[in-house]
Amino acid sequence: MKAIKTEKAPAAIGPYSQGIEVNGMVFASGQLPIDPTTGKMPEGISAQTRQALTNARAILEAAGLGMQNVVKTTVLLADIADFTAMNEVYSEFFSEPYPARSAFAVKAVPKGALVEIECIAAR
Repeated sequence: MKAIKTEKAPAAIGPYSQGIEVNGMVFASGQLPIDPTTGKMPEGISAQTRQALTNARAILEAAGLGMQNVVKTTVLLADIADFTAMNEVYSEFFSEPYPARSAFAVKAVPKGALVEIECIAAR
């Protein structure tokens, strides 16, 4: 098991790794839409989705992978009404064959974010 770490994504805010690689699989922790250079979140679901996926991509790149290696994502939304807008931005980051995905609304996302996205990738 190997920890994946990069300065190009927000540091872990608890007892977890940005990512873990095991047996050719990379598990990227859920990414909040925090800009790692400013520590701030953009406003709106589209900008937040873009930042969360940019953070996830940075972790994958630190492991030598890219978005084309993603096999599964999980999307947590603070409001399911944001699903369509999230999906529009999400589609900019992936191409066919698209990864498997779960997307659902939760009572709250950490730090008041509108979205959190985690990825699983394979070598």
